[in-house]
Amino acid sequence: MRFGSVFLAATIGCAILQNAKADVELPNVFSDHMVLQQKQENKVWGRAKPGESVTVTFRDQSHSATADAAGNWHVMLEAEEASHDPATLTAKGSSTVTIEDVLVGEVWICSGQSNMQWSVSQTNDPDLVKVSANYPLIRMINYPRVGAQSPVWTHPKHQWMVCSPETVGSFSAVGYFFGRQLHQVLDVPIGLINNAWGGSACEAWIARDVMEETGDYAYRLKVYDDMAQQLDDLTAKKELSADEKKRKASLTRNLTGNHRPANIYNGVLKSHLGYGIRGAIWYQGESNAGRAYQYRKLFPLMIASWREEWGQGDFPFYWVQLADFRAESEAPGESNWAELREAQTMTMDKLANTGEAVIIDIGEGKDIHPRNKVDVGRRLARWALAKQYGVDIAYQSPRYKSMEQKDGKITLSFDAVRGGWRPFDVKSPVGFAIAGEDRKFVWAEAKIVNDTIEVWSDAVSEPVAVRYGWADNPVCNMFTGLNLPLTPFRTDDWPGITVDAK
Repeated sequence: MRFGSVFLAATIGCAILQNAKADVELPNVFSDHMVLQQKQENKVWGRAKPGESVTVTFRDQSHSATADAAGNWHVMLEAEEASHDPATLTAKGSSTVTIEDVLVGEVWICSGQSNMQWSVSQTNDPDLVKVSANYPLIRMINYPRVGAQSPVWTHPKHQWMVCSPETVGSFSAVGYFFGRQLHQVLDVPIGLINNAWGGSACEAWIARDVMEETGDYAYRLKVYDDMAQQLDDLTAKKELSADEKKRKASLTRNLTGNHRPANIYNGVLKSHLGYGIRGAIWYQGESNAGRAYQYRKLFPLMIASWREEWGQGDFPFYWVQLADFRAESEAPGESNWAELREAQTMTMDKLANTGEAVIIDIGEGKDIHPRNKVDVGRRLARWALAKQYGVDIAYQSPRYKSMEQKDGKITLSFDAVRGGWRPFDVKSPVGFAIAGEDRKFVWAEAKIVNDTIEVWSDAVSEPVAVRYGWADNPVCNMFTGLNLPLTPFRTDDWPGITVDAK
């Protein structure tokens, strides 16, 4: 029996055992202190004895459903307006589940890898953040890190928490600062679902059949299928050598970890996929930087597949572009982190209702986990406040639009230069490189001309391409007058160092 099949059998066995108990059960996303999404229908689901009638009540609503042959049931709650007043939700069949202190407001998924998982206790000034965290209308639920090839239905030990000085330390820092900004502006309850897993690869968040259908990820799928076969072979042996025991342990960590395709989709996401939300914020990409060209398709595929299965249309999806990291480069060169940032930016042109928070200015060269999460949360909140909630506020970092080559110089035009340019620290623009047909980049001089930027170098008489912020940890200083950094870019489309990576 394959490793994945063993897990599936165990999952089915648990479902049979639960149905035999005949108790009404809801997954853990429905727990005390939860927040329901306002102004839309909300799905409530659970399990009971096959054929059993279950009635869900909330405020003045009452809806009934009959459990199917597998014991699954669901109802749709009618849309409610946001309210500061808590209510009770019950699901009653042969037994009753009662959920207290339920609010209605704005609900956001907080997902990705370690920089989203990073807690308030690990960020800048956690003592000050904690003592001021008296926001009982902000709620968060943290999900465990479980990798599986078959869906995990619930994580009962993980419940919603009310924001307070005692609890906020365990909140996702980016999620909290994002949610706090929304709460302060909108004055409605905020629900934050934190399912981030440090070090996770993007493909682990996608259903296997979705990846198979594209035909683009056969190599990555086969890598883990081969591991599963090796583990099956070792498990079938009656006696193992010391080396084989080590190999078996290593295979088990890899096969249940955060890089195997579909592992987090099944082990974490599936348990609350379909819960009523306004949208999602995402901070991931570091683990896929070595395959940045692949990310151009993989990341949009993930977003599109989430949206399709969630059944709430093209809900907003906002992500954080990779921060600056590692040592600064003395000369212009290639960078897989720059290529990953480019792939992230490209996603805005491929999918509607998406946006990118650029943080090329607030990373730390020595630490892949920059401590400044306040500004990250605020830049994500700008997108949500402007696009979802109609607040007149700057939200998009400037993006490269076009170039014109004339008299040995290249003039660059940009979108979203709101408030004009304001170079940081020094008056002149810093961070530009220029190249001719030989594709050899050198540092360039630059000058602001209204909203355009003129770039040149005496070492390149006939320039054809410009790059800005194109490095793991670039030295660059371009901001708008409203303090949003220029998005790193290149005008060329020459093959990079990850173009053939699988």
